[in-house]
Amino acid sequence: MPAYRPPHLPASEITPRDIYMSRRNFMGAAAVAGLAFAGADSAFAAPLTANPSAYKVDEKLTPKEAVTTYNNFYEFGVNKDDPAANSGDFKPTPWSVKVDGMVGKPKEFGLEELMKINLEERTYRMRCVEGWSMVIPWIGFPLSALLDQVDVLGSAKYVSFETVVRPEEMPGQKGFFQPLPWPYIEGLRLDEARHPLAILAVGLYGETLPNPNGAPIRLVVPWKYGFKSIKSIVRISLVEKQPETTWKNANAREYGFYSNVNPAVDHPRWSQATEQRIGEGGFFGANRRPTLPFNGYADQVASLYDGLDLKANY
Repeated sequence: MPAYRPPHLPASEITPRDIYMSRRNFMGAAAVAGLAFAGADSAFAAPLTANPSAYKVDEKLTPKEAVTTYNNFYEFGVNKDDPAANSGDFKPTPWSVKVDGMVGKPKEFGLEELMKINLEERTYRMRCVEGWSMVIPWIGFPLSALLDQVDVLGSAKYVSFETVVRPEEMPGQKGFFQPLPWPYIEGLRLDEARHPLAILAVGLYGETLPNPNGAPIRLVVPWKYGFKSIKSIVRISLVEKQPETTWKNANAREYGFYSNVNPAVDHPRWSQATEQRIGEGGFFGANRRPTLPFNGYADQVASLYDGLDLKANY
């Protein structure tokens, strides 16, 4: 069989780079405009274009319906179906993310500007600390691409993140008894934040992020438990000392700062050796699979923790 040869394209048929990039910028702006037009309708999602990426896993995708209806997002309630049921009044536009702290060029980025950063579709495993997992096709850009725009100072060692507080739109933030203190806060070491796998996601399944999944922008750190991937981010700060984090503040015995997926370190109340992939059958015992160190990303990220006791630094 003769070898395949790609068809020859005359120069006149090749799209100039400036036009291609203009189209990408247009599609990002169009997605933001679509969200604004949708208003409070959490069921609406605007189409979102992205470049293909080498970052993917050869595993069956979790059904979109499960990804968008089975969530932990306590700002909308503590049950898995609460985010989908209670996020209809949440307005993901207009939106901006402030980047400040130990940077030479602090800046507040509008959502439209963020959507113009080179977007990629990346299929990642997602492992919840509760023992379930998903495979999700995210759309986003490396967190490092944002950090590169603010001139991070040499004295910065960590990155802290903060979620929006809107009790009028997020019913989980209302009432006398709150499940967590607000705002939800998270953090990474700077080298973790700059790792190529760490992204800021603005979409999934070819569309803008739905409200239950952290619209309009969230962190995705696939080698860590899911609660590290903070949702609906409004502030990113570069700091010198390890930042506080919501779940560590709530229960430091059960939730450490690093929270790397580690089958050898159990949660105090359950084993982390196995997981249930959502969409593949029963939870208790049936169809469970072994959990992989660093959620299967050990080859890429294990070197970040050379010399670190991962049991003590859970």
